[in-house]
Amino acid sequence: MDIIKIIGIALIALIIIIILKQYRPEFAIYISILTGILIILLVTDKLTDIIQLLNSIASKASINTEFLTLLLKITGIAFLAEFAVSICRDAGEAAIASKVEIGSKIIIIAMSIPIISALLEIVLKILP
Repeated sequence: MDIIKIIGIALIALIIIIILKQYRPEFAIYISILTGILIILLVTDKLTDIIQLLNSIASKASINTEFLTLLLKITGIAFLAEFAVSICRDAGEAAIASKVEIGSKIIIIAMSIPIISALLEIVLKILP
């Protein structure tokens, strides 16, 4: 039950952050970042299992692996951006958080262009 570990780590970090904010508020953000990294490390093995499963399904279904790789990169960018945005908001920097959101969305759209163009080509082939 990895979720219990994740919740336990989060609650312990939350208690430490609440205590630290009273005496040394500048250290609270460090605990938040370390907690996020620790949780990501805990789920890394699950993530590799998911990627292997997707690769297996893609090879059986004859799906272009370039598209699968691209989708996985886009998903990774979305997760990392959300992590960065959360840290920025925790630090009270909403303006930086919104800039990270905008930047990540633009990067995701730019990376999606090959998939979008391939879908449009398929649609154009279907239409008379």
